[in-house]
Amino acid sequence: MAADIPLAAGTLAAAMGGRLVAGDSDHYVTGFSIDSRTLAAGDLFFAIVAARDGHEFVAAAARRRAAGMVVAREVALPEGSESFVIEVGETTRALQDLARYVRRESKATVVAITGSAGKTTTKDVIAELLGSSRRVVKNRGNLNNHLGLPLSLLELRHGADVAVMELGMNHAGEIRLLVDVATPEVRVWTNVGEAHIGHFGSAELIADAKAEILEGADAATVLVANADDPRVVARTRAFAGRQIAFGLSETADVRAVDVEDLGLDGTRSRLVTPAGERDLRVPLLGRGPLMNVLAGTAVALHLGVELDRIVETAARLQPSASRGATLRLPKGVAVIDDSYNSSPSALKLSLDVLSRTWATRRIAVIGEMLELGDQSTALHQECGRVVAVSRVAKLVTVGGAPARALGEAAIAAGLPAAAVTHFATSADAAPAVAGLVASGDVVLVKGSRGTRTEVVVARLQEVFG
Repeated sequence: MAADIPLAAGTLAAAMGGRLVAGDSDHYVTGFSIDSRTLAAGDLFFAIVAARDGHEFVAAAARRRAAGMVVAREVALPEGSESFVIEVGETTRALQDLARYVRRESKATVVAITGSAGKTTTKDVIAELLGSSRRVVKNRGNLNNHLGLPLSLLELRHGADVAVMELGMNHAGEIRLLVDVATPEVRVWTNVGEAHIGHFGSAELIADAKAEILEGADAATVLVANADDPRVVARTRAFAGRQIAFGLSETADVRAVDVEDLGLDGTRSRLVTPAGERDLRVPLLGRGPLMNVLAGTAVALHLGVELDRIVETAARLQPSASRGATLRLPKGVAVIDDSYNSSPSALKLSLDVLSRTWATRRIAVIGEMLELGDQSTALHQECGRVVAVSRVAKLVTVGGAPARALGEAAIAAGLPAAAVTHFATSADAAPAVAGLVASGDVVLVKGSRGTRTEVVVARLQEVFG
């Protein structure tokens, strides 16, 4: 395992192409922050200019005993402050440059993940599969953008062997920047869906933006790509490095065959890989997580993890909070808590899980899916038609006109009108859903972050917990 990377003010200034204008060059830092409210003593504070200008909070960071400041203009520190100051041309770029330096000095292997759905689960799966034999760091929470990724990469200073990083985006060019910062040896492309389609206009343009993960590769770079997604396949044919395909199709190098859906207990299948075949049990719900495990298996095999260890670890996987977790409540109600976020493709996968689950009744609470632009109504209606054939007894929609259109489309496709209810907000829906649910029911709760469907989950836990 590599040793820690010491980061003193002089080293930091050089790595960022900056100038130490105050303080001692031998002053070391213990952490990094872009938020003065959560900064810990000893952190290096970056005065990021975004919705608010971080230079306005330099004094607050100094009062919280920041080790130093990275600024793009002259600042005044409170009297008696011992913080050093590094002046740079632009603070966001400086953060990214420092991440590049630490990533390079660490000698760690970086695995980067893009896709419209399943990035976080794939990240967590890969980290678990590698964690039994290596020291792994990964993005915390949703720190996956132009600020979150470099902050996550800075964790490599503690001597990790592997960094598993998801790359987030909602505009073209963002993946290109993140790949340039992370310079990953292994790249994973999970799929292409409609998430953020409002910013792009079409799934093809989303795929083009995701394809930025292929850029800057050489013959030693490895791409793990979804063999079942035609948009992915079409864009990876000319990849400069080595490809490992995963999926359910016969063309996949790592694939699952004879898949058996077990409802709330996940899936069972036969895993076929270049290293051999094994029975694979995945306790995560549905075929979406199964695909994530296949991607993770491809990465783990490439990095030298034994197949038996992969299968053993996969059988113990647990979902991330609010990302398909099954809550078996004491009063006989099961809640599929998928409230963290939503998109049309992800919602369809969740509905598929619900349809395959045994229950007295299946109830779907579906929040409006955001960032779908001009296609929002049509995509919600498409999902409504899927609800109608998903063996759902009750449908509750939450949000604005697109969510209402989802319910109306479900009725038009055959779901009884009396089975559909609409609410403007999750706060309005929560007590009504709790009053509707009874012992023996399975309730799917899914919606975009802005719809706050987690409020419904919390109410169900309160009433049936």
